[in-house]
Amino acid sequence: MEVILLERIERLGQIGDVVSVKPGFARNYLLPQQKAMRATKANLALFETQRAQIEATNLKRREEAEAIAAKMEGLRLVIVRQAAETGQLYGSVTARDIRDAAKDAGYTVEKTAAHLNQPIKALGTYAVPFALHPEVKVEVEVMVARSLEEAERAQKAATEEAEEEAVEADAEAEAPVEDETAE
Repeated sequence: MEVILLERIERLGQIGDVVSVKPGFARNYLLPQQKAMRATKANLALFETQRAQIEATNLKRREEAEAIAAKMEGLRLVIVRQAAETGQLYGSVTARDIRDAAKDAGYTVEKTAAHLNQPIKALGTYAVPFALHPEVKVEVEVMVARSLEEAERAQKAATEEAEEEAVEADAEAEAPVEDETAE
């Protein structure tokens, strides 16, 4: 099935591209989400008349997403869950849980913004990509802990470790470099 893309879609094309996709993908995703329209002569003519407006709308949405991404840069979310002594969670943390934590932190994100390949099933710190716009992505650090106190202790330990590594890197940079050719 031939469709005209109304927004950039990863691994498919840019705005205005006429691409061939499977009928089910077009019928179930692209057309209902208004990400594409059928590639007929009438729709091609309609798209060309509205192209400037569609691109302007896309640009505005991208600028808004970039502003949100700038605010989210360095964001650290803490999710509290019960876990066994081995660190395995009773249950799991899903993309929905992460999205809800971002909303609680004051960020408005779409339902499908947080991308997880699989649910988180253990305590720890994870980097979760957020797709705020097809062209704007930001990584958010998500810490899964048993309690807020445990999360704060882990954060403090990570900060101290990072400071120690920075001091060591500075010391190595200031150390004189021995010339191996001079003998």
